[in-house]
Amino acid sequence: MATKAKDHGGEDVDRFLKGAGIDTAREKEIGQHIGYRYDVNLVPDYGRLTPFLRKYMETMGWDDLNWLEDVHMGYEEGRAAVFDRNINGWVTVPENVKLPDNQQDRDMIARELLIKFQMSPNHPLVDLRNAYKKF
Repeated sequence: MATKAKDHGGEDVDRFLKGAGIDTAREKEIGQHIGYRYDVNLVPDYGRLTPFLRKYMETMGWDDLNWLEDVHMGYEEGRAAVFDRNINGWVTVPENVKLPDNQQDRDMIARELLIKFQMSPNHPLVDLRNAYKKF
């Protein structure tokens, strides 16, 4: 006989799997649940920030990486890569970058590489800006 898992509040912890998982006002507004509210593995471990990311957050005056929380190291054609939504494509990690075995560390490297690529003169949006800027 299966037992029903309960959280500390007495609610069924499987309610997010069984139902829509839309509880908060923000989730109702966007029509989907926010995954990292339920899965601690999706929240970045800020103890693993790279020195670049720590300085970036300090420079920007941010306490978190909320816009980067869903950026993870992936693979494109067998090579480590990070997905850049701005160009709708994968940015491969340079072959000389040694990747750690820990996924949290790999994700932090992915976030750093994405920011650096988006700020570089080699980013495709630079060409668009140069072509269409008004002044």
